[in-house]
Amino acid sequence: MTNMEPAETMEIKDNTFARQFETVVPEGLLSVEYSFQEKKIFLTKINTPENFENQSVIDTLLKNIMELSTEKNFRVVPIHPKIAAFFKKNPKYKELLPPGIRI
Repeated sequence: MTNMEPAETMEIKDNTFARQFETVVPEGLLSVEYSFQEKKIFLTKINTPENFENQSVIDTLLKNIMELSTEKNFRVVPIHPKIAAFFKKNPKYKELLPPGIRI
């Protein structure tokens, strides 16, 4: 995947009241909780439907969140271990990390 390829299209809702990005999968609601602070978005938790283990769908959701963060010029701070692992697997997104954060 080159830097110019868009992430697979996925319907994502930014639920600002619940502070989470959401998408509906056949098993239910998949969401990533966040908090904002000074042009940084802290990705704090991944919520999956019971028995949901499709990592590629989670990765697609995270890629779409990275695209949104790029558009809005936000830095991304991965708090959740699975989100940190996503950055390790997808080094092209490391430019979204704030200065001083290494993964």
